[in-house]
Amino acid sequence: MSGDLVIQLGQQALWIVMIVSAPMLGLGLIVGLAVSVFQATTSIQEQTLAFIPKIIAVFVAILLFGPWMLRIMVEYLTNLLVNLPSYIS
Repeated sequence: MSGDLVIQLGQQALWIVMIVSAPMLGLGLIVGLAVSVFQATTSIQEQTLAFIPKIIAVFVAILLFGPWMLRIMVEYLTNLLVNLPSYIS
């Protein structure tokens, strides 16, 4: 297994992590921004107010995008395990 192959596998793994985490992070970002705008307009400065909507948004993202995220991860792992013998030799 060459160094170039290890770097390529690492890049693919990081790309999969970014793709899979994007829906949860994006929805959390949008909800956090909306809560921040709400807090700024109503002058409510409660620190814990932003956490509950973000947690709910992440859980909703997991429910909505969970099958897609699982499919992406399973495809990557299947591809990795199927091609493992050719990587080693």
